[in-house]
Amino acid sequence: MPFFYFDPRYMLAIAPAMLLAMWAQWRVQSSFAAASQEPAPLTGAAAARHILDSAGATDVEIESVPGQLTDHYDPQTKVLRLSQNVYGSRSLAAVGIAAHEAGHALQDHQGYSMMTIRNAAVGVANFGSGFGLIVFTIGLMSTASIGQLGVTIAWLGIALFGATVFFQLVNLPVEIDASNRAKAQLVDLGIVPAGSMSSVNRVLNAAAWTYVAGTLQSVLTLLYYASYLTGGSSSDSET
Repeated sequence: MPFFYFDPRYMLAIAPAMLLAMWAQWRVQSSFAAASQEPAPLTGAAAARHILDSAGATDVEIESVPGQLTDHYDPQTKVLRLSQNVYGSRSLAAVGIAAHEAGHALQDHQGYSMMTIRNAAVGVANFGSGFGLIVFTIGLMSTASIGQLGVTIAWLGIALFGATVFFQLVNLPVEIDASNRAKAQLVDLGIVPAGSMSSVNRVLNAAAWTYVAGTLQSVLTLLYYASYLTGGSSSDSET
């Protein structure tokens, strides 16, 4: 029975995603560390401000937050939050990360449809991630006593977790688009010369692979647990 004990078959099922995630995290850390040693003409905060103001997004505020790589854009409050080592650092790593988050703010400002869908899906995805597999397990455990109703409950859990998969699938192009916007703005506004963009590209491309890994893991998880209801692991559901 899944969820309540270590399931080696689940670990094998998601192994490709886990390996990809570990590689991507290593790439992010190593490329960020290397790019942090290369100077930039502006701090991360100043670069983000320049990008936002140039696009007319003057209402977006920029704040410093604690932590490492805790950078994010909050569409609810229109605040771009940069980690301390990005906010005040004059490095290619800092302006690259700041420009990526500014890219999200530009998506919001310009009404990018995929970001609108992603923002609408956040609440359901968070609920599905927390309770989907719990509902699935309860339903699967109940099949011996309540039969088809238990199967229906299990499918409901799968559907709830499916909201998380949907969010990940929508989030991936949103993240890639934000990075593409960042790369273009850094060059177009003269923040980073085109010849110096290789380090920025390595940082943002590595970060993109972490989202690919997250999406792959959610898809593999959904397929693995759905196999319990389609005969792939019938022996477990009978015990």
